[in-house]
Amino acid sequence: MRVFLTGASGHIGSAVVPELLAAGHQVVGLARSERSATALAAAGAEVRRGDLDDLDGLREAAAAADGVIHLAFKHEAMRAGDFPGAVAADLAAIEAIGTALDGSEKPFVSTSGTLMLTLAGIAGRPGTERDVLEAGPRVDAENTVVTLAERGVRSSVVRLPPLVHSTLDHHGFGPTLIGIARDKGVSGYVGDGSNRWPAVHTLDAARVYRLALETAAAGSRLHAVADDGVPFRDIAEVIGRKLGLPSASIAAEDANDEFSFLGAFVSLDNPTSRELTREWLGWEPTHPGLIEDLDNGHYFDH
Repeated sequence: MRVFLTGASGHIGSAVVPELLAAGHQVVGLARSERSATALAAAGAEVRRGDLDDLDGLREAAAAADGVIHLAFKHEAMRAGDFPGAVAADLAAIEAIGTALDGSEKPFVSTSGTLMLTLAGIAGRPGTERDVLEAGPRVDAENTVVTLAERGVRSSVVRLPPLVHSTLDHHGFGPTLIGIARDKGVSGYVGDGSNRWPAVHTLDAARVYRLALETAAAGSRLHAVADDGVPFRDIAEVIGRKLGLPSASIAAEDANDEFSFLGAFVSLDNPTSRELTREWLGWEPTHPGLIEDLDNGHYFDH
């Protein structure tokens, strides 16, 4: 299969590209910069220069492919405080790709996040693949992808946990929490830190994307989750121990000052199930869990 991949040189993309190539697929990766283009070519992918704002280019590349995986997101804009702009650009890119795939029955795998499930008011159980929100930031993009199934596209969405971890992770929430702890001199958690975050190893997540491309049913939501919910205090304590810093409770009203743009997320309780994804894709995570991976030390070598 000839696969068009946005975000191909990023954290997740750098694992999805070899996963696809090893399975016999061809990969056409979107590259914004010469550096990204060089990395993709070295990995064995064909390079297409462009970005998420080039909607005509996205439509053209999607139409020429046998399938599409959409990983790109304007993380820099989000970190700079323009989350609405990043969300709008993501939705526009999805709509452009969807238009190109209308009626083709080709697979289109897009990306969302498990943290949005906390907005559904779920209590007393992990969020599942069947839990759906009507509207909201990133929710609109997820729902747009799912409804493409009604337009003759084999569409699916992979919900990623907030912590996707591995030696490939240099700018995600894990390194961000470590950087904040270094800057503040303490590894913090909100309240008693009992709120839970799910996690997955990058290589396990990459396999979910490949399996979704190959076999996911039209209109399905999938959870690339290995650890269904790690208490945030446990995460903070490992980070503190590895940095030689104390871990400590942060008052909820101080979370934004302590955690910057992550302040709105660090107290969320987000236990998430992967049972249906295992059943539908035959997927089982095989790589180290979050705490083991943090303990391996590679996050703290620089």
